[in-house]
This record gives sequence, structure tokens and C-alpha cells, in this order.
Amino acid sequence: MFLIHLKQGAPYLARTTMPKRRLMRLLAPRPGSRLLDLSALAERIEIWYTPTRLEQALTFYSLARLHFGESYKKVVRLPASPYLKVLLNNPFPRTLVTSRLSGRESLFFGPFRNRAEAERWQSETLDFFQIRRCEEELAPHPDHPGCIYGEMNQCLRPCQAIVGVTEYATEVSRLTSFLESHGVTLQDAIGHARDRASENLEFEEAARQHKRFERVEALLRVASEITTDIRHANGVSAVKAGTGVALYFMLDGLWAAPVLLDMQMQAGESMDRRLRQIVEGLPVARPTLKEREEHIALLARWYFSSSRDSEWLPFAKKEEIPYRKLVRMISRAMNPAPAHATMIVNENQDPA
Repeated sequence: MFLIHLKQGAPYLARTTMPKRRLMRLLAPRPGSRLLDLSALAERIEIWYTPTRLEQALTFYSLARLHFGESYKKVVRLPASPYLKVLLNNPFPRTLVTSRLSGRESLFFGPFRNRAEAERWQSETLDFFQIRRCEEELAPHPDHPGCIYGEMNQCLRPCQAIVGVTEYATEVSRLTSFLESHGVTLQDAIGHARDRASENLEFEEAARQHKRFERVEALLRVASEITTDIRHANGVSAVKAGTGVALYFMLDGLWAAPVLLDMQMQAGESMDRRLRQIVEGLPVARPTLKEREEHIALLARWYFSSSRDSEWLPFAKKEEIPYRKLVRMISRAMNPAPAHATMIVNENQDPA
């Protein structure tokens, strides 16, 4: 990654796998050529070596914010990650798919790989809850015509004043609990209903509840491991850095400065203890919605990329970091498996 400071105007920021060739192309005088020629304007060059995709993305974002003011978004070209939004500030909340984080009272669940995946997730999620799917501002009245979802008993029909704000809020609470727990609350409720039906010899009902349980499992498999309530967007990635490892933490949807972990251990010192000390020293994140939107967009771009070159370990909060998994991830980052190792193992596998 390099930054060319110019005598006038904003600098030139770019990334490349062949810096020598790229710089020669930009700085060698080319009279009459239509290619970009900065030879007469260049004043100073800064170069950063970023061996991993994640480090490159975060460094590029930081440099763009530092040198380009309010126009940094055009330089970074952040993707618009889709989210499922629950409009909690509405008397009768509903859901929608959006690419912008706005409204602090709302709940955002994401990011998704693309809008089609988010819309599919929204539709299949609402099949388990009697939440309205209409977009109108409701003025409940018994004469309201209603909609097909009310007739199919997939909506509590607040538009027709069948339920009030309190009853509807109970169903919304079930939905938000489902999102915040990654489906655990709904899976537990359906699992208990299935077990009760089985104990009472109501096998048809037990089979129906089991099918619902399988549908929830299939729905949860659609969401990736970075898809979560953005208020609890936490995780860490480990990348090799010289003789050690650089740890990139995201806390509450905000990237923290990388932490360099030296792999040389003192006598009697454990990796688990050192990691706990590092986590305790991490700053408390209080990001704005704008910061969350941009930092999670960086995470989504890196995570969903086909060229992702490091692992991601999500966790609910700092106090619940799975340190054993983190130690194993660091070990794999320090000693990556050779590209041909997997092929050799697969060739020698027992067909059984």
C-alpha cells in the first residue's frame, strides 16, 4: 500500500501486489500518454507492507480517513451491507431490510452477504412470529380491511384492533429475543413443546413441532457467524506478524487497534493468562451508529471475500471469549498448513 504526497491537492492512495511496477508506471514521465502521470506533482512517497487482507483493509480505511477528510468514503468504497431492522420506536413494530443504520431505538441484525439473503431471512423468520408485514402507518379500527396474513393467522391483526399495543409488544419481544439469542429462545420453546407432545403420546403434534424445529435450524444455518445483533458484534482474527501474531479485535461493532502478541513465553507463563491480560486491557468501545456501519462494512467485505486469508472467532462479550479456541486459532496462524497438505490427506483417506 502506498501514498504519494503531491505538491498540490489530495494525495494519491492505492494498494498493489507489485509496488515497484505500479510506482514506475505512475512516476515515470510519459509525454503524450493518456495514462496517469504524477512525475511532475509527486513530492514524497510512503509505503506500508500489509501481508494480509484484513490488515490491508483496516490500514487503507485509516489512511483514507486521515488524508481525505469527508471524501474518504469515495476512496474506500465501502459496501452497503444489508441488515434486518426492527422498528421498535413504532407503536406496532415491523421489520424491514435496510443498508443504513439509523434510529437508536431500533434493533439491527446483520450483516448479510447480500440483500436477497437478508430478504429471504426476514420472510422465513416472520413465519414463526405473528408480526405485521405491512408498511403502512397503522390507525387501528375494526373496519380496517386487513390482509391475507391476518386471514392465515400469521399476524395478530393490530390494524383491525384485534390486539392492543401491550399484546402486540409481547410478540415483538419474542422476535427480539430470537434475534439477540441467535435463535436459542425459539429452539428451546419448540423443543419443549415437541417433548411435551411426545410424553403425552400426541405423536402428530410432536412430528409437527419437530418439523418446525428443523425449519429453525435450517434458517439459522443461512446466517453467517458474523451475522448478529450489531450491539454485540464481537470477534477476533489472528494473523502472523513477523515472529508473533497480530490480534484484531472487534468490540461492539468497532475495530480496536491491533495487538502484537510475542510468542516467546517466559518461564511459568501460560498463553491463556497472557491473552486474558490483553483482553482486560482492551479499550471500552462506545461507537456511534455511523462508526458501527463503517466498521462492520469492513468486516463484511473481508469476511465474505473469496480471498479471505485468516480465521474469525466470534464471541458474545469479552467475558465469554473461548480462550481455548483462540489459542488454537493463534497456533494455526503461526503454523499454517501447506497448500498441498489437505490434498495429500484427502487422497489417503479411508473411503469408508
